[in-house]
Amino acid sequence: MKSLGVEWIISVSAVGSLQEEFRPREILLPDQFIDRTKKSMEHTYFGEGIVAHIAFAEPICGSLRALFYEACQELNLPAHNGGTYVNMEGPAFSTKAESIANHQAKFSVIGMTNLGEAKCAREAEISYATLSMITDYDSWKDEEAPVTVEMVIENLTKNSENAKKVIESVVKKIPGTPNYPAHSALKNAIFTERSLWPTKTVNNLATILGKYL
Repeated sequence: MKSLGVEWIISVSAVGSLQEEFRPREILLPDQFIDRTKKSMEHTYFGEGIVAHIAFAEPICGSLRALFYEACQELNLPAHNGGTYVNMEGPAFSTKAESIANHQAKFSVIGMTNLGEAKCAREAEISYATLSMITDYDSWKDEEAPVTVEMVIENLTKNSENAKKVIESVVKKIPGTPNYPAHSALKNAIFTERSLWPTKTVNNLATILGKYL
């Protein structure tokens, strides 16, 4: 995406709700992540001779998320501004014990994809925010049927029209110049001295390193 000149990413994904107040067919705009995967080393472009540690305390671009919430309000869509997204290891859904533990920890929603996207986007200096489209209550809620593929697809299909409306609204409001904090995330994040950067790694990361070469 960076090679195509992408500066903003609007992610849309299906998630399970971990709390009663976040209902299926509503939207949650997460601002935090919990990593339950075993793939942390896959969620980076660095490590082959160039060490970089990006700031990730605020993993979602707050400015872009604010545009999402503003659009939801204008469209009168049920949306929750802020929350913690648990990124689990797929492809199987949660066990009931896992789901109950996440519910009791007061996390907001659970999904399988967004954390890796957010980390890679930050390293590529791309502004990233996500529309979490709630499809189910995972499996912690006894009075609800456990999540199934059929349930997810049915509710995601119904959510898709709302997602399209939000995206259409937000795209019109994105600045013409990439000047959000995410757009300079690598400025003080690269630890390896420039003279020590391996040529092969530099070539592989040329699109991302761009202005730092």
